[in-house]
Amino acid sequence: MDYRRSPLHDAHLALGAKMVPFGGWEMPLAYAQGTLAEHLACRNDSAVFDVSHLGTVRVSGPKAFAALQWAFTNDLSRIRPGKAQYTHLLDAADGSVLDDIIIWWVSDERFDVMPNASNTSEVELALGEQPSPPQIHNVTSQRAVLAVQGPKTRARLATVSPEAAAVARFAVAQVDCMGCEALVAGTGYSGEDGVEIAVDADAAPQIWELIVGAGVAPAGLGARDTLRLEAGLPLHGHELGAGISPLQANMGWVVAFEKGNFRGKDALLAEIGRGSRRYLKGLLVEGRRPPREGQTVLCDGKKVGFVSSGNFSPVLRRGIALAFLAPALGIGDQVTIAVRNIEVKAEVVPLPFV
Repeated sequence: MDYRRSPLHDAHLALGAKMVPFGGWEMPLAYAQGTLAEHLACRNDSAVFDVSHLGTVRVSGPKAFAALQWAFTNDLSRIRPGKAQYTHLLDAADGSVLDDIIIWWVSDERFDVMPNASNTSEVELALGEQPSPPQIHNVTSQRAVLAVQGPKTRARLATVSPEAAAVARFAVAQVDCMGCEALVAGTGYSGEDGVEIAVDADAAPQIWELIVGAGVAPAGLGARDTLRLEAGLPLHGHELGAGISPLQANMGWVVAFEKGNFRGKDALLAEIGRGSRRYLKGLLVEGRRPPREGQTVLCDGKKVGFVSSGNFSPVLRRGIALAFLAPALGIGDQVTIAVRNIEVKAEVVPLPFV
């Protein structure tokens, strides 16, 4: 299989990155310092991730707002141009989450929709379903996206691009970024403060080099996953996907039932009527053993759910997991996780872990 490559591919190789397939792309798993060091750099200082594998679908024109309101679950009227919003694309038949998405509302009639790596075509199809669709352009190949995350991100970024460093949380702005025009949003996927910078593909290596030169640690997919897990953030294909609705994932807040009709609304209303059979919850393991996806969760010897994501938490120094559990289980309940041939004790805890 031929994998797509980021405009930063050569920069990753120069830093000793281990490259792996991800969503049809070849992306860095970790650099020479390793996932643990990259994770802690983001939690304690600042790290930069290449997230160019995310799609960018540019939706524009006078019909753009209405098309997005119909296609996705959240209500764009809650925000305005110059802001970003998290939302879901649902399967019209059963209300499961086909993708979770960030929308950057750039100007009155321009929206940059950011789907996950392998779901860009699903978003394009959904937006094109309407009798009179908006202008839709997939511009993924024209740009790179750098996520700079961590508590010291703004201070470090300010030394090379004060304009980018000043973009507030969930704001969107077109700025001069180290001599290049960039679109910057106060978004990310680490549980830390930071920004995501979209720049022309040709300019990306120069900007990456300047950011790393400012003391920001390069970080790969491994750290990105452990960071989002500690933050209790869902990952498509694990906590979101086929058969999993926003209600089951405890993300009803991203569904604006009051805004009118939208794709998948009837299916969600039907689920509310009958009740969800499972809900996403956090598990804190007794000890360092990391739970893994698919492992069975037991209570009093009976199966009550399964792990959707699990790993070792570098901050807590404990195993942690996200798991879909029976509705009756609540915070403080004691369970066990079937890890290979033994049962590991765990407690249902509130999210986020960190």
